[in-house]
Parts: sequence; C-alpha cells; structure tokens
Amino acid sequence: MNQTVSPHVQNNPVLRGVHHTARPTWKLEETVHFYRDLLGLPLVHAISARGWGPADHADFLHFFFDSGNGSTIAFFYYIGTERPEKLTPTDHYQDRATHTAWLVSNQEELAAWRSHVEGAGIPLRYQVRHEVIESIYFNDPNGYPIEITYQTRPFDDKDTGDAARTIQAAVDMERQSAQGKPFKSIDSVWKSKGSRLNDTSANDVASVFVLDVPEFRPLVDAVETREGYRSTHVTGGYIRIDGNPGIAFTRKDLGFKPAVWYGALTGGLVGDIKQFDTDSLIISPLVQS
Repeated sequence: MNQTVSPHVQNNPVLRGVHHTARPTWKLEETVHFYRDLLGLPLVHAISARGWGPADHADFLHFFFDSGNGSTIAFFYYIGTERPEKLTPTDHYQDRATHTAWLVSNQEELAAWRSHVEGAGIPLRYQVRHEVIESIYFNDPNGYPIEITYQTRPFDDKDTGDAARTIQAAVDMERQSAQGKPFKSIDSVWKSKGSRLNDTSANDVASVFVLDVPEFRPLVDAVETREGYRSTHVTGGYIRIDGNPGIAFTRKDLGFKPAVWYGALTGGLVGDIKQFDTDSLIISPLVQS
C-alpha cells in the first residue's frame, strides 16, 4: 500500500530542545521534598492514572518539575510496588553514565548552585572541569546522579569535524571487532585518526594531532620551550606536534586537570603509547631512527 506524505508534515523536522527526562521513584515524599523544597524546582504538573491498560501495570502518579528554559524533570511513582533489584543505582561508572545534567550560564552561577546545594544539606560528590564544561555532581534520594554544568565555550566547526572523525574511527573499530579483531582500548581510535591525518609517510618521530581549541592549548604552548619539538597547523583545525624523536609531557607541568588530560590525544597520534597515566604521557615513534 502506497503512503503519501501529508503536506503538513515537514520533510526535515528539527528538535526544539528537551521537554523532559523521566525515571521511576519509590520515594514519593523524599523526591518531592528534594526537587521542590531543597532545589527549588516548581512542581508544575501531575498525572494520576489507573494503570495504562495491561493487567500487570500498577496505578501510578507521573509528576513534573520545571527545570528551566521550557524543560522539566519527571518521575513515575508506581503505587504499591517495590523497586526491582536491577533498577537499584550503584556507584559503578556505567550506572553513573545515566544522569540528568542541567545548564547554567557561567562559572558564577555554578558557584551559586554549589553554595545552594551544600547549604541545603545535599552531599556534593565532586566538582570537575571537563574539556568544554565544568560541573558539580550530587545524587537525589533515589541515588540518581544529578549534574549542574556551564559550557566554557560554544562548539564550532572544528568540534563538529573532530567528532565525526572520532566516531567514524570508533565505528570502524567496532566493525572489525565483530570480525574477530578485538576493540579493547581507545588507542586504536587515536591511531586510526592519526593515520588519516598524517600527511607524511615518515614514522621516525612520534606525532600527536591537537585540536586548535583552548582546552588543549597547553600542549601546543609547551612545544615552544622544547628543543627539537615542532608544531604545524594541518587540515581540519588541528595542530600537529612532532617529537624529538619521541614525545613526553607531564600533566602537572602543563597545568591540566585530570579529566581533560585523559582526553589529550583525542585528535589522534602517530606512534606507540609507552606510558599514559595520571602524571605522564610518553609516546615513541613507530620505527626508531
């Protein structure tokens, strides 16, 4: 059967932002107190319903808090049920990946929110500077992670291009993994990107490709003080750093925060990583001269 597109349907629809995120809660009063009374988010809507059709679907409340700029955070309270063990949050990093992150305008607003959270008696987990965001983290009564963040700079075309190269390299690695070549570390993604950006066949020096953005600038600036190192602008908005013949950097000497440091090779590399930990980065050439 042929279907025709209604003239009222857009051919290229776009999204207008997040309306709401939603999670279940088994702590109704504590959840309302936390979001409405402690964080100060207005309770703006509530649905109360007798199941949703299936016999095993519990009656529930579905309620929404205003989280700013037209967005809401919502919860389902399933009446008379207990939380399944599989839905109990843990402190494992994979559980923390599912979280809610709210945006504020600047560092001053983030500091004000940190003061507000701590003043309300909510335990703050930590404050972290990532590449383009700085955030505070805490948990709600259900153990769900909450993040409040500000973005240090807007994304631009360099970020878009780099993201495309990164994800394509990772997809290629995933495909190879399905064919029997394990995808075990980020090193293979970095090397794939580096090989595609490499504009020379010489492998007698180690090289890293640094996206020309403020968060990675300390790597480029360090080259000016290092004998034998050199930096060159290359296609895609990257700066290529060649070693002499290897590359060695120390995080504290460059002033990197750990969360940014561990992504310092995201632009790609030519060489072999001999050491990359909290303190040091050492890369050797693929072929020693």
